[in-house]
Amino acid sequence: MRENGRVGYAHLLTVPNPRHVDSLVDYFSRGAKPSSQWRFGVEIEHIPVSNDGSDAPVPYEGERGIEALLSALEPYYDGDAEYREDGHLVGLSRPGCVVSLEPGSQVECSLGVVRDRQGFEDLYRRFRAEVDPIAERLGFRLVEYGYRPAGSYADVGVNPKERYAVMNTYLGRIGQCGPMMMRSTASTQISIDYRDESDAIAKIRLGTAIGPILAYFFRNTPVFEGSPNRLPLRRQRIWDWLDPQRTGLTPGLFDDGFGWEDYAVDVLSTPLMVADVSRTPEVEGPEGKQVFIAWHENAGDIYPDRRLNDAEIAHILTTHFNDVRLKNYIELRHWDSLPMQRAGRLLEIVGGIFYDPDRFTRLTGFLDGIDEENVLQTKADLQVRGGQACPYGRPLDFWRQVLGAEDTMDGLPGDPENTGRFQD
Repeated sequence: MRENGRVGYAHLLTVPNPRHVDSLVDYFSRGAKPSSQWRFGVEIEHIPVSNDGSDAPVPYEGERGIEALLSALEPYYDGDAEYREDGHLVGLSRPGCVVSLEPGSQVECSLGVVRDRQGFEDLYRRFRAEVDPIAERLGFRLVEYGYRPAGSYADVGVNPKERYAVMNTYLGRIGQCGPMMMRSTASTQISIDYRDESDAIAKIRLGTAIGPILAYFFRNTPVFEGSPNRLPLRRQRIWDWLDPQRTGLTPGLFDDGFGWEDYAVDVLSTPLMVADVSRTPEVEGPEGKQVFIAWHENAGDIYPDRRLNDAEIAHILTTHFNDVRLKNYIELRHWDSLPMQRAGRLLEIVGGIFYDPDRFTRLTGFLDGIDEENVLQTKADLQVRGGQACPYGRPLDFWRQVLGAEDTMDGLPGDPENTGRFQD
């Protein structure tokens, strides 16, 4: 598909529609920004738990549920930018803050665009100042852990978002980890900008390589299904086993010449899982549905033979859950949900790594020559050996220093390697 004759990964996969590939490449290109405009986006997912001493899950429905929380929050947000599905309130928006729900009614706040840690903390404090008193009045609180602190995932219902009903059916047929992810996990995600294609791929590679190390330093899952958690990267383990077609590492990422087109080919060649034709006037789904399951169909089977619009592209990209995801920015997705001070410190570290040219060059030099197998080995090494792991042949103290993470305190109560808890 490339004019230079390089086939890339198209020969390994169902060859997607060339117009669709061009659409995604153009979308990535339009996200490029000069370094003077580089900023951050931060997303933190919160697990709602009962205040009755049980830490039990909080349902979406009812006078003391998550819909009641969103309804009480409405006056603080733009009434013209609320999100409803089948008459149910599922999200709110205003400049600088979008509140949405994950499948198990985890409450996510997306904050940005921010210049620095202070900008993030200002927005986050406002969000918590508004939401916490309401939740307290309703009898629950929002906690920041990588996994729900009490109860089984099987006891948690899926909220009314149509997309999640489809995901529940699809992932529920694949294995246990899909329902676990949907109902009981929570994350911190940081988004960064890129200058051009070369810069984007270099950042995705570095983020993929160091993400597990930072995830270990910032791990925050003390309990799993009511017992002390024994896997340092528990949430990552769930995601890696979720659906190998759309999670983990991007195939071919570390190969010479990998570029935006290769990323597009991988995404477009993967079954959609969730098909959304709400912005596709030429297509009507089965029984008139706009959102429906796609067991085997990829984008070329669903969308017309034309350039994709931005809404279609955005949906297609969100059906992939790579450790580092490319949209018209780069989304770093490795980390457990974190309280504000830990998330703010992580944001500082990410900024120092990806936005300081000298440090970025130094780090990419340390990791020159690594491949997909090396990253998978590092993930396994951290899971099995914890503090004794040697990612890419170097001890964790080395990585603390070069990543600027010397002051991070990893470990939580219940963690067998506990070294003290980072205090807010």
